[in-house]
Amino acid sequence: MAVHPSPAAAQIQRLLRRRWLVWAVLAFCFAIAFFHRVSLAVVSDQLMAEFNLGAAALGNLGAIYFYIYTIMQIPSGLLADTSGPRLTVSLGMLLAAAGAALFALAPNLAIAGAGRFLTGLGVSVIFVCVQKAQTSWFRPGEFATLTGLTSSVGNAGALCAATPLALLVAAVGWRSSFLVVAALGLVGAVACWLLVRDRPQDLGLPSLAELEAYLTDAEPPAAAPQLKISLREALTPVLKNRYLIPVLVAAFGLNGTLQTFISMWGIPYVMQVYRLGRTQASAFTLLTGLGTIISGPLFGLISDRLRRRKPVLFTFIALPLAGWSMLVFWPSPIPLALLRLIYFAIGLGAGGFLTVMVLAKEVNPPAIAGLATGTANTAAFLGAALLQPLVGFILDYTWDGTLAAGVPVYSLTNFRWGFSICLLTMVISCAVCLRLPETGARHLLSDDCLATPPGLDART
Repeated sequence: MAVHPSPAAAQIQRLLRRRWLVWAVLAFCFAIAFFHRVSLAVVSDQLMAEFNLGAAALGNLGAIYFYIYTIMQIPSGLLADTSGPRLTVSLGMLLAAAGAALFALAPNLAIAGAGRFLTGLGVSVIFVCVQKAQTSWFRPGEFATLTGLTSSVGNAGALCAATPLALLVAAVGWRSSFLVVAALGLVGAVACWLLVRDRPQDLGLPSLAELEAYLTDAEPPAAAPQLKISLREALTPVLKNRYLIPVLVAAFGLNGTLQTFISMWGIPYVMQVYRLGRTQASAFTLLTGLGTIISGPLFGLISDRLRRRKPVLFTFIALPLAGWSMLVFWPSPIPLALLRLIYFAIGLGAGGFLTVMVLAKEVNPPAIAGLATGTANTAAFLGAALLQPLVGFILDYTWDGTLAAGVPVYSLTNFRWGFSICLLTMVISCAVCLRLPETGARHLLSDDCLATPPGLDART
């Protein structure tokens, strides 16, 4: 047997330390992406007054982020593979910072929309690049843990776009607040360029194969052959998968309703129906954000321990389904204590969406799991892009014309009609989830599920 000298222990320790720095910088950028995603809800009334917007127009302004985010999911994967996370995220954060600054300085709605477009374009590449970097810096057995941590850090960014942003807006105004966010984006871009590298070898550090060999005292494995396959060949089994439509519909509804609530209409609902101030109202979506942070590690822990997906899926989606039902059918304003519980339950229900994303990967060959996940993610953010303005359109359609300081005032009945579209979407999503298979926490290799083209073995 050939002798393969182990890298020096000092180099191994440097690798083990440096990978967490790489991850922390990328996770910080991901938190900023989440912040941008939900930030408009806090300043919705000020935007409506300043740009003379109705609910539908405000929903469209918020949806711009999700439209471009949706379109960029598959291209983001290609950029991560070809240009690498370092360059892709650095440029993405520069675009996001420029978009936030343009939004903060916008004299009219068109310029504000252009700012949101740049922001969405910039942050759309981050999550895929974080996943790509994790595969280069962390061992396969650590991947799920890192994904859960990344999700929690991202949702912490959403928490900062609730009460902390409301306090900042109260102190310096919404325009100056978004200039602060633009500056943070610039910091993220510079930190990414200076501190992140695509692979440990770019710093002269041992590869993951050498790390594995060092830790297990084994011979480094031979490099795996690189599979050459076109995008069309890779996409074919995804599109022919019998579970494609259920996965897409479930992702559309579960994520679309959550983002519509936390990113746009959750705060206006409390402000207008309960006459609460901005800071008090933002505390409700803080609970939703807290629920999403908890749901990530919780769903993974339970699902992996049970090695079952569907019981976990239906347990989690029952929470937002009950929440939306109460928002629509409760005969009078919901007591605030119960309303807080509803906001938290809708956030905790994010575990259902995360389970669908895991199923999207497990009903496809491992070799194209990333593409399968990206396809499902496209539907997920399309749901947010379409439902936000649709709820706004229903609010405007049922509105009686009442204004307060130039801002439309929507009644409890208006919001019930608007939220009914989210409830209907949730019901459809739950029904469609019945068609999803139980994978037993493994990839399904049956020909009934997968149409694998020649050269792409499902076990690759």
